[in-house]
Order: sequence, then structure tokens, then C-alpha cells
Amino acid sequence: MTGLLLLAGQLSAQDTNPFFTSWETPFQVPDFDQIENADYLPAFKEGMKQQNMEIEAIIQNPDQSTFENTILALDESGKLLINVLRVFYSLNSANTSKEMQGIARKVSPLLTKHRDDINLNPELFTRVKAVYSQKDNLGLDDEQQRLLDETYKGFVRGGANLSAEKQEKLRHFNKEISILQLTFGQNLLAETNAYKLVIDNEADLTGLPQGIIDAAGETADQDETTKGKWLFTLHKPSLLPFLQFSDNRILREEIFTAYINRCNNDNDQDNKEIINKLIRYRLDKAKLLGYNTFAGFVLEERMSKSPENVYNLLNQIWAPALVRAKEEASEIQEMINDGESPFLLEGWDWSYYTEKIRQQKFDLNEEELRPYFRLENVRNGIFYLSNKLYGITFTEVTGAPKPHEDASLWECNEADGTHLGVLYMDFHPRASKRGGAWCGSYRPPSWQDGKRIAPVVTIVCNFSSPTADTPALLTSDEVETFFHEFGHALHVLFTNVHYRGISHVPRDFVELPSQLMEHWVFEPELLNEYARHYQTNEVIPADLVEKIEKSSTFGQGFKTGEYVAASLLDMDYHTLSAIDTFDVLAFEDQSMKKIGLISQIPPRYRSTYFQHTMTGGYTAGYYSYIWAEVLDCDAYQAFIEAGDIFDKETANRFREKILERGGSKEAMEMYVDFRGAEPTTDPLLIKRGLK
Repeated sequence: MTGLLLLAGQLSAQDTNPFFTSWETPFQVPDFDQIENADYLPAFKEGMKQQNMEIEAIIQNPDQSTFENTILALDESGKLLINVLRVFYSLNSANTSKEMQGIARKVSPLLTKHRDDINLNPELFTRVKAVYSQKDNLGLDDEQQRLLDETYKGFVRGGANLSAEKQEKLRHFNKEISILQLTFGQNLLAETNAYKLVIDNEADLTGLPQGIIDAAGETADQDETTKGKWLFTLHKPSLLPFLQFSDNRILREEIFTAYINRCNNDNDQDNKEIINKLIRYRLDKAKLLGYNTFAGFVLEERMSKSPENVYNLLNQIWAPALVRAKEEASEIQEMINDGESPFLLEGWDWSYYTEKIRQQKFDLNEEELRPYFRLENVRNGIFYLSNKLYGITFTEVTGAPKPHEDASLWECNEADGTHLGVLYMDFHPRASKRGGAWCGSYRPPSWQDGKRIAPVVTIVCNFSSPTADTPALLTSDEVETFFHEFGHALHVLFTNVHYRGISHVPRDFVELPSQLMEHWVFEPELLNEYARHYQTNEVIPADLVEKIEKSSTFGQGFKTGEYVAASLLDMDYHTLSAIDTFDVLAFEDQSMKKIGLISQIPPRYRSTYFQHTMTGGYTAGYYSYIWAEVLDCDAYQAFIEAGDIFDKETANRFREKILERGGSKEAMEMYVDFRGAEPTTDPLLIKRGLK
């Protein structure tokens, strides 16, 4: 439920905090127009207070502990707090400010303490344990049984069985970890926004496509100090085309070096000491809970189950990827040597010469594709695909509050017109938005009084912006990212479990629905629907589609290599079993030398800006994308085998067996329910051209 009325008398009638009232908005979306920064802290505190009262009511219940009065009551507690959490942290990622970052620093230790107070409450755990001890005699259905198991396990993993002394240590570790993770992310945002490559000589723009030049000019014109010049930043839509097309090797080196040294400049935003402390605190926490490594603690709850299984998968893929990467490096060096002034290949040369080789081999220029990938057309193509597979429709909603003026809101309905949920989409970079792309929810799907509460989902990206002369034209990578995030959105929209505690899936399973969507991106049948020239409305030519198909495995040595290298770096940090103070850069260097990563390819995320692992989202879990790719490549074969990539029966089986089920079953069980067997790595290696 989005808005929650407080119990009568808890707050004065004069209080205008929008979190304390029901939101009279379309679909009860958050009332963004009314929420002010001053509302958050009081709402957080009231939310924690209310949940504490709900926990106390469970503990003080004189009746014997039951599933309903203990497990279910706990699962339903904290609705106001969860509402505030989702709104605040979604906006703090998508449209932050110094004031919001200050609130985050204040509330982080309060929330950590609040969670620990629940997990470490001995009276509450006694009641949970009492229900768990008789779980086989309660007549629970499958979802209820799963919720009971996960609730009990959550308390144990949260430290409920530790002595009082060890619980105090755990509280300290959790507090420090939460603050360090938050600071890491804030430093990265500040450092990314701080860099500016200002060009005032038109000769330094040679090689760059006109659209990129125009965008840089418009960015520069937003600041009086750079007006009339061209401004490039470390945001991907600015950075990547510069590295890919700029003829100026000196400037390519400058912006590349700035990117890979973010938060590694010995200034106020330096993250090396934060990493040092963070890795040690995580290990201390794991040891306290009885694990040898932090990865061992984390992976116990993932599909992979153990670090050994993760390393096994990554090493299988790393070996052929490294061979291919070395072949690509040799090919690039050969092209450089054929030039007028040969030099040794460096990291800032890779994208530039890869693009030249792509054009030479396949007669394909990335910029040829952009005119056919107008943002609105790609969006409509995704809507078309979703309708073909699942029968659902999307209709734009006007007049509703939005998290930012750039966002749009869409209602999703079932084929019979039943309301399924609403989706915000927010596409372009700004200084207040963190980098990357993600999907989240302002309100997750849930059940109340026998009725499904529809979700409010959000997709946030950093795609190429429109200019004065052209609409937003996406790169092929951005198109894939759009399909990817929309796959996450479908997962949230379709989730249909009755209990909050089993609505989430393991991190290395959550990427299956998103990555499966990517398989349709360049299918000719779908391209004919959405890939239309933004000026002429001409469908993308067949010969261009053929070039895309032929070049689909081009550059996979680099792409796979940089990704797997980062995944191994993440695992190396979190499989340490003993840590003293260590040199972060030396550790990273040793980790990469151990696997033989060539010097021209840095890991996709170096330590000091490795937000996925250092801010907690994918800690000991960056491998999840490739783990899920094993699943998605195998899953797409189900559509191929059906003889129709839009086969509704296969799509509905995927929806029923996986998308709707949340975490109500073990992930591999759900996959086998859909596919009939566990997957192998062969389809993945074939897709990437590594086998």
C-alpha cells in the first residue's frame, strides 16, 4: 500500500508530512510534488517507531506462537518505513542533492541499528523459533512454508544465535559497513561529475560524429564558463563515443585516464582507504557468523552456493575469452603498425581501432545504426514485444506526479484490460543521477485483504540525450540496455506472491529475465517493427541487419574479458580469509596478473569505482550476469525449439514458472520447472563466439 494513515492521535492533525496520509494520486503513485526533503527524516523515524510497536505487539501476544500471529505479523510489519525507504533511496539514486546525501548519512546508522534491533531481538527470535520447530505439523501451503524457512534463516544469518558480546560486535560491523558503502557511492558520484574535458579548438574534434559534437556543444553552453566550446564528461553517452571515434590520441588518453582513475586521486573523494576498511569489516562479520570468507557467507543464499562454483564458471569462460582478447590485440597492433607513425597499443586506443576494424571487416559503422534507434521507436518496439509474448499493453499516463520532469509514466494492463501496474521511465544523464542503468520500484507488488496491490516500477538510465536538431538516438549498446532493464520491469510487474519475505530472488537469478529480453533486440522480425529511420521512417535495410548479425560476436574477447576480470576481482576481495591493512592498487594488480589480463584491458570496474561490489548491491556477486547468461541463453533455446521466437505458450510458461514466482521456490527448481532440465554453458559460449 503506498500511503499509510497513522493511528489516530499519533500525530497532530496539522502535520502535513505527505508520508503520513493516503496519496490521492493516479494509481496511488508517490506524491512527488508534495514531498520535500524535510519530510524524510521525520517519516523515517515514525516508520521505525511504528514497526517497533508492531514488533512489541508480536512479542507481548499472550497466545502461543503461530504462523499467523508471529511469522505473518512480522512479514506485514513496517509498511510505512518500507514506503519511505523506497521513495527516498530511489530518488537519492535518480535525482540526488547535497541535502539528500546528508539525510542518507544521518539515516544510514539509524536504519542499520533498527534492522539489528529486530534481527537480534531474543524474545522475537524465541517466538519465530517456536513456530519453526513445529513447521512440519502446521499444515502450511508451499508459500507459507517458504516464508517460515526464510524468516528463520534470516534471523540466524542476522546473528540471532550469537552471544550478547558477539552481537554487539556485529552491530558495530554492520554500522561501519553501511556508512562506508554509502560514502563510496557519494564519492564516486562527486568524482564523476567533477571531470570536464573542454575543447575550444574545432580541429580537436576530428573523427567525432556530428551528433556527438552537437551534444558536446549543447552541454558546454549550459555553463557560462564553457559557452561556445565543446564539453565531454565521464558519463557514458559522452565518454564512449569520444574513445570510439576521436582522432586525437592525446585527448583520448586524457579522458580514458580520468575515467579509470576515478576515486584514486588522493583527494577528498579517494576510495582506497574506504575499500581497505570495508573489506576488513565484511570479513570480520563473516568470521563472527561462522564463515571463513565473506563470499562464503553471501553465496550460501545464491544459486551458486559456493565460491568454488563461481570460480569454476568464471575460469571456464576466462580461458577462451583471454585467447580471443589477445587475438584482437594483435589485430589492432597490426593496424597501428601499418600506419604512418606506429606505437604500442594502449587502453585508450582499443575502442578507436576496434571501430576501424569493424568498419573494415563488416562495412559497419556504429553511427550508421543510430538513426534507426530513435528512443521512442525502441520503446514502442519493446511494448510490441511484450504484447506479442504476454498480451500486455502500455498506455502513457498524464497528469500524475513524477520523480523528475524528464520521467514519463505508463500504465500496464493485461490482455483482458486488468490493471497490472505502472512504470516510470527516466532516460538521460544529469549531475543528480548516478551512473549506469537500473530498475527498481516505488511500491512492490503485494497482497492485502485478499487483493493484489499493483506495483509502481521505475527504470532509470543514462542514454544519449536529444539535441536541438535531433531526437535521442541510441547506440546499439543502449538499445540492449533498454531491453535489459525492461526485462527487470516485467519481472516486478508479473511477480505474484502473497508474502513480502519471499518476493525477492537470488542475485545470480535476478538477471535471467532481463538478459533473456536482450535476445530479441536484433532479431530481424522485431527490428522490422521498431528500427525505423527517424527522418524517413524507413525500416532498417536488410543488408544492415545482415551486417549486425555477422558482427554479433565481434570484439567479444574485450567485452567478455573485461567483465570476467572484474568478476574475478570482486571474488578475490571477498574470498580473503585473513586481512591486515593492504594496498588496494597492489591487490588489484596482483589479482589481474594472476589471470594474465593484458595491460590494454582494465577490468570493467577498477576497485576505486567498482560500485556494484563496494556499495553492497553485487558484493561477491558481480559474476551474477554471466551466471544468469548461462540460464538466459539456454532459456531462449526454448523459443527457438518452439519454432517461433514470439511463441505465446513458451512465454506464458516462463511467466508462470519464473516471473510470477518471486522467491517462493529455489531458483534452480523454478528454472527446471520451466525448461525441464538444468542448463549448460554451451549456448553461452556459442552466443559469444567463444566456442
